[in-house]
Amino acid sequence: MQTLADIGQTTTIQLDDNITLRYLKVGEGSPLILMHTIRTQLDYFEDVIPALAKNHTVYAVDLPGHGYSSIDQQANYDEPYMRAAVIAFIEKLGLTNVTLVGESIGGVLGLTVAASKPDNISKVVASNTYDYDRRYADGVRRGNFFANIVLANYAVPIHGAIFAALENWLFLGMVMKGGLRKKNWIPKKLLSKINSAGYRKGYRYVERNVFKNWASWGQARSLYADVKAPVTLIYSEHDWSTLAERERTATALGNLPITTIEGTGHFGFIDNPEAMLEVVGQ
Repeated sequence: MQTLADIGQTTTIQLDDNITLRYLKVGEGSPLILMHTIRTQLDYFEDVIPALAKNHTVYAVDLPGHGYSSIDQQANYDEPYMRAAVIAFIEKLGLTNVTLVGESIGGVLGLTVAASKPDNISKVVASNTYDYDRRYADGVRRGNFFANIVLANYAVPIHGAIFAALENWLFLGMVMKGGLRKKNWIPKKLLSKINSAGYRKGYRYVERNVFKNWASWGQARSLYADVKAPVTLIYSEHDWSTLAERERTATALGNLPITTIEGTGHFGFIDNPEAMLEVVGQ
């Protein structure tokens, strides 16, 4: 299978004095923007980019503070901040007729960006929208016992920063395993890339700050009614969200039907990329 290095090179774009985003551009056709989950990066979509690039100009981005995008330790990494950066990315590149594809917080951003920038967006595919936290890192903590213990420690002032600094390849893999069902483990090469990014200066601040702003992702549902573009709403059978939470999101989108990916966990584009491609369409 092709890797990202086989199909294209990443580059960066300066959005303002404080935000630079890393992204990969590859393929031809109408633009399609890929937005990843909390604590991952554009490499998250490695298994689906080659297929999507056959019919689209694919832009896979590292969200603000994630991967190798710039880190601002004075910024508040909540949903509005992330949304503003994606909108600035679209405007800076002059993109129109855009398909937005996102998973987890990326799924939420697909919907809120579409609500805020309706003239530029032609379609949204929102998978496993992370819009249900009721406490710090609530969704991730539902993944498994280990994730619950680790993220509970991250939330503690002072101690949390020290504990987060101990994160390593194994810890990260065990937490992320809680978002899988079809596979037993995150692909080692991908896990190594995500783990390496975590050692950048300021990365632990971003990681904990995103979780600290947990309420902003649920508040984003108030914008869903303003989405004008067609939406495909996907949930993995074993996503962290409850059935009631999924129905709440579908209702906010005008009683939208839900597409369910069987035998799959929260990290759908890693756990079951073939099934995700079938739904996203090429």
